[in-house]
Amino acid sequence: MVKEIENLKEYDSFIDGFYDDINFSDPHIVAEKEAGKDIYSWQKKSADHYFVVTDNDDILGLFVFIVYEDEKYLEMYTGLSRSAVAIDEMLDYLTANYKGFKADFVFNPRWAMFKVALQKRNASFDIEQQRMVYLHKKFDIDTSDIVPYSDKYRDQYLAMHTKDMYWVGEKVIEAKKRFNIFLAVKDDVVMGYIDVTHCFDENEPYDLFVKPEYRGNGVGKRLLYKALQENEPKDMMLFVDVDNEIAINLYNSLGFQKQEYADIQVANVYPL
Repeated sequence: MVKEIENLKEYDSFIDGFYDDINFSDPHIVAEKEAGKDIYSWQKKSADHYFVVTDNDDILGLFVFIVYEDEKYLEMYTGLSRSAVAIDEMLDYLTANYKGFKADFVFNPRWAMFKVALQKRNASFDIEQQRMVYLHKKFDIDTSDIVPYSDKYRDQYLAMHTKDMYWVGEKVIEAKKRFNIFLAVKDDVVMGYIDVTHCFDENEPYDLFVKPEYRGNGVGKRLLYKALQENEPKDMMLFVDVDNEIAINLYNSLGFQKQEYADIQVANVYPL
C-alpha cells in the first residue's frame, strides 16, 4: 500500500539502513549526510511529496517527489527500496494519480531493480553522472569579460540556450530567487552563459554553454570561476557525465573533487 506522509523523522531507522549500501543508497541522502546535514528535518516545501510503501506494518519503500501540478511535471528526488513489488506499486500509484505528467527519476545507477522497473515503462536513460564538490580553492583568473545577465542580452541568451530541459532560458530568467545568470561578453556579443543556483547552502551550476566558435579560449572556465566567486562562502557542487573527460578536467582544474558513491542517473518517462 502506498500512503503519503508529512515528515521523515519517524522513518529514520529505515533510511539509515540504506546509507552504506552502495547498490541501494540514494545519492542525495549520501550527499546530505556527507555535508553533515540532518535529512530527517528536511523542510517540506509546497511542491514536495513524501510517500511510503508498506505491507501491513513493514516498510518496503520510501520516496520523495517534487511535483509541479500546473506544469504536469514531477521529479523523484529520493528513492529507497529493496523490494521490486514496492517499486512497482509506487510507479503504478504515480501512473494512476499523475496520469499524463512528464516524470524524471533521479536515482543511484547501481539500483538495478529500479532500472528494470523503469525499462518496463519504456523509460529513456541519460548517461550516468558523477557528483563533484568544490574545495574553495583560489586562482588568478581574469573574469572581467563575465557580466551578470541583463535584458540587453535577452535575445542572444535565449537563442543559444539549451532547449531540451525543464529549466529553459525563459524559466531561468523568471526564477530570480533561484538562479543567477552570468554571460561571457565581447564587443556586445554573448559568447556563452552559465545558469547557477544561489538560494541553497550548497549551490549548483545548472547549465554551462559556450558557442563553438569561442571554445578553446577559456571562456567556460572564466564563466564557472565567476560563478564560484559570487557564490562564496557557500558551497558548490555539480554533476557531470562520467564519460565527459573535457568537463571533468575543467572542474578538477578549478578545485572540484569527485565524491564517492554519490553518482546519479536520470530516467525520463514522458508521459506517465
